[in-house]
Amino acid sequence: MNARQPVLHGTHVRLEPLERAHIAGLVVAAGGDLALYQWSAVPRGTAEMTHYVGSALAGREAGTAVPFATVRIADGAVVGSSRFFDIERWPWPSGHPGARRSGPDGCEIGYTWLAASAIRTAANTEAKLLMLTHAFEEWGVRRVCFHTDARNERSRTALARIGAHFEGVLRAHRLGTDLTARDSARFSILAAEWPGVKQRLRERLARA
Repeated sequence: MNARQPVLHGTHVRLEPLERAHIAGLVVAAGGDLALYQWSAVPRGTAEMTHYVGSALAGREAGTAVPFATVRIADGAVVGSSRFFDIERWPWPSGHPGARRSGPDGCEIGYTWLAASAIRTAANTEAKLLMLTHAFEEWGVRRVCFHTDARNERSRTALARIGAHFEGVLRAHRLGTDLTARDSARFSILAAEWPGVKQRLRERLARA
């Protein structure tokens, strides 16, 4: 495991630092119906997955991303991936308490996808709980944000349901899976909102 990145342990899933050793499992996990990933850029096949993992690892080396492989605890299968990225460290003035912080001030969670066998299970809820807990309680971030294709109603509904705040739509924000300039719906959770979001996630997990 990568010494600089923790393993996040849950009851249903374990988030391991992404490594090239996960490529074969990720290829299998991504091998389901393409319709499942209409709005998510999920790499297919060994060549695409190798490039995907290599890019994620380069982000980790640069300090701009913290990528995970999502592993189902019941059988040890790799069932997807997610990562922290756009990790921000604000330019606090020297002597300000913020300048003495070791963790980042804000980040985004994204590049999240799951195998068909893990969709609509506890995996996604628990993975978000693990990552948000780490961001707010270990790093002490002020904000976590999410962007999803504005057409992805399922993702937008899921983010709103856990208490993420819809901030608006960024027009022509990123390349979409259909190779158009997609509009992105932006959501965020602030540190003051985290206790309520955490409770919602725990309640959803208990019902899963």
